[in-house]
Amino acid sequence: MPLHDWNTTLGWEGMHLFWMTGLARWLKARLPSAYRAYIGASPMLGVDVSSKPDVSVRSSSSVHDTPNGSPSSATTTVEDLQPDIEVAVATLLEDHSVQIERAGRLISAIELVSPRNKDRPSSRTHYGTRYLSYLRNGVHLMLIDVHARPVGFSFGQLIAQELQLPQSAGETPQAVSYRVGEPAAEGGRMLGVWQRPLTPGKPLPTIPLALAGEELIVVDLEETYAAAALDAYLG
Repeated sequence: MPLHDWNTTLGWEGMHLFWMTGLARWLKARLPSAYRAYIGASPMLGVDVSSKPDVSVRSSSSVHDTPNGSPSSATTTVEDLQPDIEVAVATLLEDHSVQIERAGRLISAIELVSPRNKDRPSSRTHYGTRYLSYLRNGVHLMLIDVHARPVGFSFGQLIAQELQLPQSAGETPQAVSYRVGEPAAEGGRMLGVWQRPLTPGKPLPTIPLALAGEELIVVDLEETYAAAALDAYLG
């Protein structure tokens, strides 16, 4: 199925969910047995990227005891501890991505870019930082962006500029896949980049997604996109 023109096509939110699910299922059927593919909340990446939490959280009563066992006067009822302001904040929306883990560690991720990821300068900064965090923490990344707007901007270009890559990625729509390699002799780490333009009205290409070491899997964007489009009534 040819790529839709997402400047004029409605229904991206549904398409986004179906395509992400389709990619995860497609990968699960083809990954080597040591790997697991799933849809998860995009992690806040730190020094060590684990797909499992490092801390546990437990609930406690609203009134805490002091060391001598008597109730603390600093805490009373839940009503007294309500926040001064509590509102819905759009920038705190939880994002999800297709994630691949091995032995409990995040190895690779696929991010489907939505218009809200880049509709404002603050959004471009926020998501650009997140995508860069994958690479800086040694996680392979595939970015798929079928949205041409805003004209003159792409996360591929932002990443190329930030990492001082010799060749910048083109404009959107595009798919870019990054393989984080071993430390380079001259410092830093090796970074492999595959770039594929996506053209409305034409079939989508295949593109490699790196796994551990020299392993990779070639992802069929056309097959997964076509199935998602049918599920989203865009056929």
